[in-house]
Amino acid sequence: MHIVILSRSHACYSTRRLVEAAKLRGHDVSVEDTLRLTIDLAHGDPDLYQKGKPLNIPDAILPRIGASITSYGTSVVRQFEQMEVYTPNTATGISNSRDKLRSLQILSRHDIGIPTTAFVYDKRDVQDALERVGGAPVIIKLLEGTQGVGVILADKPEIAKAIVETLHSTQQQVLLQKFVAESKGKDVRAFVIGDRVVAAIRRTAQGQEFRSNVHRGGKAEVIDLDPVYTKTAIRAAQIMGLRVCGVDMLEGADGPQVMEVNSSPGLEGIEGATGLDIAGAIIDHIADQVKLPEIDIRQRLTVSRGYGVADIFIPEGSHFIGQTIGATGLREQDVVILTLRREAGVISNPRAARVLQANDNLLCYGKVENMKSLMPDRPKRQRKLKPLPTTPVTEGTTA
Repeated sequence: MHIVILSRSHACYSTRRLVEAAKLRGHDVSVEDTLRLTIDLAHGDPDLYQKGKPLNIPDAILPRIGASITSYGTSVVRQFEQMEVYTPNTATGISNSRDKLRSLQILSRHDIGIPTTAFVYDKRDVQDALERVGGAPVIIKLLEGTQGVGVILADKPEIAKAIVETLHSTQQQVLLQKFVAESKGKDVRAFVIGDRVVAAIRRTAQGQEFRSNVHRGGKAEVIDLDPVYTKTAIRAAQIMGLRVCGVDMLEGADGPQVMEVNSSPGLEGIEGATGLDIAGAIIDHIADQVKLPEIDIRQRLTVSRGYGVADIFIPEGSHFIGQTIGATGLREQDVVILTLRREAGVISNPRAARVLQANDNLLCYGKVENMKSLMPDRPKRQRKLKPLPTTPVTEGTTA
């Protein structure tokens, strides 16, 4: 198998280990500088060029796209996808995970724990946002940043407002995020490959540093991951559309809080702490998946005129409740159920004998007109009641 690793740094630990693991398994592997690949578009023939010559099309790629080249890097990955080359991490997945706001927006609609977060454009709204995330101390984050860069801890409201105002004046947009006190200076990284966590470490900041990144001197130790954390990491990776990633979680009082899903996680810290061959596991996963690459369902299936993909909700009182899938007659209406989402679980390709329940979500493919007739009126969403923020009591004051 021919594998191309997209990396601008041939000599870095992660790239070297991946090349070594691929060669040990008998694969033909090369490292290509992402910025030296030229995208070529023609009628029915997407292609890539390198130094003026057509690139030898590989069986698979492994993107190692740095934050500074996200835009062009994801364009290159997308071009490989159009050429039907397998990639464990899609261009969309990389783009979504790289933008901290976008990734949290995506995760927030699912049953995934995340730190309470606010995004503010106008400085006049900073005070209200601070109160909603729990007040100071508060974490301030740039939308894009890696290895702890652009992450600031502000211990007083006036300091937080000054930092946000300063960053806004330099055209930087930031997130305000609840400070999870019980996890100060610590986080958990779960390394996900495919649909399993292959290794997990706890990273602990050293000295006065509150950021636990290994690149900032954080100490990494191997841990046996709690099943709840394992499930959260795998679900977060699946939601983001990444098959090789690091999921960083805080250990909150209410369980795991996903901070970030990293599409190009470093291998040095986790291999050093665990002694495991993570690079080899990544190469093995790619080799297993080449014959069955993932596809963009909407891009492929909606080409058929009049057909599409829809999410059908089964509300309380629906006549579908209590019926088996086979008895609904959906198949006779040219509608196929791809997945059934029930509570926090997903059932793929559900059997005809499965009985539908209230609040099931059916991801369907079929004739659009027929699916429209199945769509119930969406109930008006009720805003969840949130506890009012409490003003912390400082020394010299009484409650």
